[in-house]
Amino acid sequence: MIRMSYRVASLAALVVFSSPFFQASAQQNVPPAPAAAPAAPAPAAPPVFPKPDPANFTAVSPTKDMVNAFLSTSWGYDDTRMWQVQEILKTAVDGVSKVVVYVGDKTGKQKPAAIQFFALPDGKHIIAGDEVLPFGEHPYSEYRSQIQEKADGPYRGAATKDFEIVEFADFQCPHCKEAQANMEKLATDFPKARIVFQNYPLPQHPEAGTAAAYGVCVAKQGGSSAFFTFASAVFDGQDGLATADGATLTLNSAVTKAGLDPAKIAACSKTPEATTAVEASVKLAKDINVNQTPTLLVNGRQVPANAPYETLKQIIEYQEKLDGLTK
Repeated sequence: MIRMSYRVASLAALVVFSSPFFQASAQQNVPPAPAAAPAAPAPAAPPVFPKPDPANFTAVSPTKDMVNAFLSTSWGYDDTRMWQVQEILKTAVDGVSKVVVYVGDKTGKQKPAAIQFFALPDGKHIIAGDEVLPFGEHPYSEYRSQIQEKADGPYRGAATKDFEIVEFADFQCPHCKEAQANMEKLATDFPKARIVFQNYPLPQHPEAGTAAAYGVCVAKQGGSSAFFTFASAVFDGQDGLATADGATLTLNSAVTKAGLDPAKIAACSKTPEATTAVEASVKLAKDINVNQTPTLLVNGRQVPANAPYETLKQIIEYQEKLDGLTK
């Protein structure tokens, strides 16, 4: 079963490109206390990568400059990260190139690693692990366009879509509940952003679809302000969604807190229009390769919504800068 909730790491290659949390790690065992004080550890130093062999650059595309531009866009938010393009090789498939990159940490605290991906002939995608991911100097532009056109959920913040943070979430997902603290901080720290909620109910959560339909109707009848009051109440009472009867009580209570009539919202939630709206939001998520919740799209850039907040903020500020939205 596909795990559609936040993971710090899934496939190593995927994490490198789609998540800010790629870290080399090692298990540490605690030894007995020594009889004498141990020697002081040697100062950490940046890793020294082996010199690339020109014979390992046999592919015409992508060029080393193209790969470096892509990695700068993907990793540039982290000024401690360093990398070196080691190989760009032809493969047996026309137009498909194998790219090998060494990745390290300037502080020397993390063990360097070699990662690889395959660049596809269109110049816009790579295969990393079992995922097809966007590639190029502006890898998120296509997803950004789709989000601007189709993300129509309730929002807070700016009315314009120049700087858009779209949250894909499931009301019955525990990780989505945890992510709401981050979402509140983002609303405060990025007042110029348009922060949108998009429903992504997961099949393993039997009451998530009903909750999503309720949310659609709350937004329709009460507007975005009522929706976020409703959403907060549902996440707070998430345990009540464990059963159908509990879900009815939880959702009706949340509707009341939003200042609306539970009977009217319940009736609306059963209409084809509400179902269609939820299905359209799920389709949008799948079209832009969102496969877990909670996920943010920051001007098209995919980031786990319950990442450590300071890292999340750092990535968003970097993407804002890349898109020319900061002075």
